[in-house]
Amino acid sequence: MVLPARVPDLSALDVVVSVARGGSMSAAAREQNLSQQAISSRVHSVERELGIVLFRRSPSGTELTAEGVAVLEWAAGLLDAAERFSAGVDSLLGSKRASLAVAASMTVAEYLIPRWALTLRRTHPNTRIRVQPMNSAEVTKQVLSGSVDVGFIEGPDTDSRLESLTVTRDELVVVTRPDHPWARRGKPISTAELRKTPLVQREPGSGTRVTFESALGEVTDPLLELNSVAAVKAAVLGSDAPAVLSSLSVAQELVDGRLTRIEVEKVSMPRDLRAIWPRGTALRGPARDLVTLAAQDQPSASEASRQQ
Repeated sequence: MVLPARVPDLSALDVVVSVARGGSMSAAAREQNLSQQAISSRVHSVERELGIVLFRRSPSGTELTAEGVAVLEWAAGLLDAAERFSAGVDSLLGSKRASLAVAASMTVAEYLIPRWALTLRRTHPNTRIRVQPMNSAEVTKQVLSGSVDVGFIEGPDTDSRLESLTVTRDELVVVTRPDHPWARRGKPISTAELRKTPLVQREPGSGTRVTFESALGEVTDPLLELNSVAAVKAAVLGSDAPAVLSSLSVAQELVDGRLTRIEVEKVSMPRDLRAIWPRGTALRGPARDLVTLAAQDQPSASEASRQQ
């Protein structure tokens, strides 16, 4: 059998159906957990492959052309057949459990993923969820290699080979013990003083380290480098050294007085926490549901840390 030449990728057809259903590229982007640029690119790709204009674009949204109406009907049939195929395979698997492999930066893995994963299990009770904590650079490598289904990172940049979606926001804060001179001073420290002070820091490649250095520019070498949020926090609690940590990770210690937040003149360190997956693919099943759940989780990371 010779496969037909004019059958686009199913994930691209699914995007076309989403655009038609939602009436706009932006609505499809929200439904698919893709950027609006990615949605537009896939629609154009299908149109080029078919040689047919599917939508008329206008400031108010998108409308199917006459040819697009026909293509949409055929595409819906193909997608329905694909769903039946998938359901049939699932029935053959019987009691075998599906699995979801997630790579997550340390902050996300320790302070956000547990809540998201437990909520996901209510809708996917037979799915085994495996979370691998690592720094953001390593998460990117795992996603690009196909070793995991989805990743979560916390640095300011995303590899151009990846799709990304901001699921929440966080803020880095400078913290010390209450008996540190900075805490007793009772006023913000200068940017210059922070730059020249050796801190307990995360390792190179971590989202925390990248965000800090992006905000401050050139800084002195760390006093100590550690590979986990918990280890950095323990080092600060057990010494007179300051550190920069996620507001999520120190929320409870700030409330109970074991740590003090140090304000820095003219410096703020907000950051996006993002889900990532390979460009040109669409998240499906438990991976898509996990990202959707994360994006809908309220309040935001920074708000939650202030409320604790």
